[in-house]
Amino acid sequence: MAIRTVNPSGMARTADASQPDAPGRTGFSALLQLLPYARPYILHFLAVLALVLVFNTSAVLQPYLVKVSIDSHIARGDAAGLRWLAAAYVGVVLVGGVANYLQMIVLQKAGQSVIRQIRADLFRHVESQSMAFFDHNAIGRLVTNVSSDTETVSQFFTQFFLSLVRDGLSVVMIVVAMFELDARIALECLVIVPVIFAISAFFRVRLRRAYQETRTRLSNIVAFLAENLAGIRIIQLFNQEARQARRFGELNESHRQANIRAYGISVLFNRSLEVLGNLAVAAMVLIGGRAVLHHAILFGTLYAFISYIRQFFQPINTITQQWNNLQSSMVAAERIGRVFQVEPQIQDPPDPLPPGIVASVRGRVEFDHVTFGYQPGQPVLRDITFTVEPGEFIGFVGATGAGKTSVMSLLARFYEPDEGVIRLDGWDIRQFRQADLHRLIGLVQQDVHLFTGTVLDNIRLFRDDIPESAVRRAAEVVGAAEVIERLPQGYQTRLYAKGANLSTGERQLISFARIVALNPRVLILDEATANLDSQTELWVQRGLRAVARNRTTLVIAHRLSTVREADRIIVLDRGRIAESGTHAQLLAQGGLYAELHRRSGVEVAGDTV
Repeated sequence: MAIRTVNPSGMARTADASQPDAPGRTGFSALLQLLPYARPYILHFLAVLALVLVFNTSAVLQPYLVKVSIDSHIARGDAAGLRWLAAAYVGVVLVGGVANYLQMIVLQKAGQSVIRQIRADLFRHVESQSMAFFDHNAIGRLVTNVSSDTETVSQFFTQFFLSLVRDGLSVVMIVVAMFELDARIALECLVIVPVIFAISAFFRVRLRRAYQETRTRLSNIVAFLAENLAGIRIIQLFNQEARQARRFGELNESHRQANIRAYGISVLFNRSLEVLGNLAVAAMVLIGGRAVLHHAILFGTLYAFISYIRQFFQPINTITQQWNNLQSSMVAAERIGRVFQVEPQIQDPPDPLPPGIVASVRGRVEFDHVTFGYQPGQPVLRDITFTVEPGEFIGFVGATGAGKTSVMSLLARFYEPDEGVIRLDGWDIRQFRQADLHRLIGLVQQDVHLFTGTVLDNIRLFRDDIPESAVRRAAEVVGAAEVIERLPQGYQTRLYAKGANLSTGERQLISFARIVALNPRVLILDEATANLDSQTELWVQRGLRAVARNRTTLVIAHRLSTVREADRIIVLDRGRIAESGTHAQLLAQGGLYAELHRRSGVEVAGDTV
């Protein structure tokens, strides 16, 4: 199934996968597709079943023991027999209590283990998606899938499963016990069963719709919150706090109303069954009381029937209460299933290049008649052909929308070209495993992303195979060592999210040190000095030259000063290569590059395509 995805610049692209909002398995079948995750814990679930059997047997025995006490011992004044029955009753209660405790512990262990694996696989599946997937799907919604939806599904394994087994088996055992006491009265009691099914059928569809609505509206809240926190500076800068607060209030109110409706339906469902249960007890008193008066049954048998009627409705009430969890779990499972059914658009080849060839790559980049568009029929790049030799420093300039960033995204294989081939040392990049390709190609972006952790961890990207000595050498090469050593704990200084406790230049230098430490063959610099002041740019330029040394380097330039010393500059215009040459050659031609140079002095307009 094709999907339409939207890239950061607002352009759309059709991906060969289903989007998470596309139809998939629904209802209980959505939960069934997650059952294979329970297979490794089958012994745990069998143990729960055995413990449930012990617990339910103890529960069913208790009214029967009281019945025997009343009919066989109290009526006859047998005190000795009563003592033995009292001791047996206490023993049955204790055994049932221990079995109940153990079944809860074993089930929680198994259920939480299942959810842990589902959450881990879902996280890996999301991480494996191409950039088109993230262009289309709100980050907040994906966070809801991985965190909240998996937690909701856990209720199926840890609550509904136990209720279904324990309470379902309890109903069966109670019915058997009632027939053992008196078949005629038991049949009369079972008249209420069709009424129970009718009530359940009436509320089932309404509950499912109500819970689906609450999950959707919660997802909208999370998505809105994630988007606003990511853009908090813009919101404050343009005084949009009040407007965004009103919008959040609307979403919050919508979620509140959906929850109230769902809760109202749930309460009405539960109270309907509760009233039905009380009516059944009243009917049992009337029917059973007459039988006692006519000496058809003993008083102890009537007591047992009343107890079993109450026990009969207790598991049914519990199951109906757990029905809410089932509805929520089914909705969450549908959402998770829709994410799982999205196959990554970028796939590793079935027969990738061997490690020896990967290790020998020198960094020759070739675009061979490459055409690419985010939406069919609207190409962003048109018949792009160029070659970069190992060790060359190539600059890319052009106006907004010219396609510079798209070239780099294709080289990193974030997207696939519609036509043409991209090669690395003569090998089609689709022949490389993605992990191998991304070890060979390094990327430094305009907005440096640093993670919560130490400076050391951010330079080596949490890879323990890169020793601290290599990190220190990398920092010295790009000129970051002096900056890092001035920090409170040096390389062990803990950075806040996105490196908020560092300046823009310091973050950029750390990103350069990261590249040196990871040692790629090809380096992409995407507007790496666009937002720097002149002094900081000179500082970072020294680091840039150190990073580019002995590497094939492709630079997207906001500022012409960044690429004026490049071996070659490629000028893009409306998705085509308009000019190519050195800085001096292009100025001498008097074409588009010269015009850009004349208009901006030392700058070229940025590019977000």
